[in-house]
Amino acid sequence: MLRIIRYSFADLIRSRWLYFYTGFYLVLTGALFLISADLSKVMVSLMNAILFIVPLVALLFGVMVQYYTREFTELLLAQPLPRRSIFLGQYLGIATALAMSFLLGAGIPFILSGIFLSGEIWNFSILLLSGVLLSYIFSALGYLLALMHDNRIRGFGLAIVIWLILAVIYDGLFLLGLAWFSDYPLERVAIGVTLFNPIDLARILILLKLDISALMGYTGAVFNRFLGTSTGMGLALVVLATWAIVPVTLIRTISLKKDF
Repeated sequence: MLRIIRYSFADLIRSRWLYFYTGFYLVLTGALFLISADLSKVMVSLMNAILFIVPLVALLFGVMVQYYTREFTELLLAQPLPRRSIFLGQYLGIATALAMSFLLGAGIPFILSGIFLSGEIWNFSILLLSGVLLSYIFSALGYLLALMHDNRIRGFGLAIVIWLILAVIYDGLFLLGLAWFSDYPLERVAIGVTLFNPIDLARILILLKLDISALMGYTGAVFNRFLGTSTGMGLALVVLATWAIVPVTLIRTISLKKDF
């Protein structure tokens, strides 16, 4: 599996699109520092880009790599190698390359600005950790979609639909539901619903860590009460990790049964 991870990682980092991805965050973060030298403001602005761009790129890369390496995968399957090592190795290579690209693009400008000498280092760590977890989560979802659907158009279409639902539509329906049933106690329901969307959960983690949950109004107060403690933050990170583990488990299960 380690050899397959190394190969998948090395193959992906030669892609020009990965360099564009790294360059995008380098340019964006650098531009934000030109606008404001306040580390907290830069992190808040960067958060929005992370929560929209990282899931989309990870989904598309997960789908794309699985489809365009299908012949190589079939060659590996003809060798005396365990199936789980082949598919999990490919996924981990993709996810690790994307996570490293994100870390370099978003991290270098902060390092040059002296983040390690400031009091914002822990907030910055949560920001980067959220981006890394989202990379692993959505690359797993993308890889799983491509594994389940041999039709490339359907695979890419479903990836876009999932991103639209989790990044855009979900929030709208959530806020609409809170408005409609505002007369009822929905604190626990709001917490439960949020756990089903990794993008929302990552957003709340970052906002709570930056201590600006007041910007979220009533909802922010609810989340601050339940997730603002160390136990709540730990629970939220565990749920995000679970979001990555579940698709990986499905990848392993499907790969053992799929007929190529």
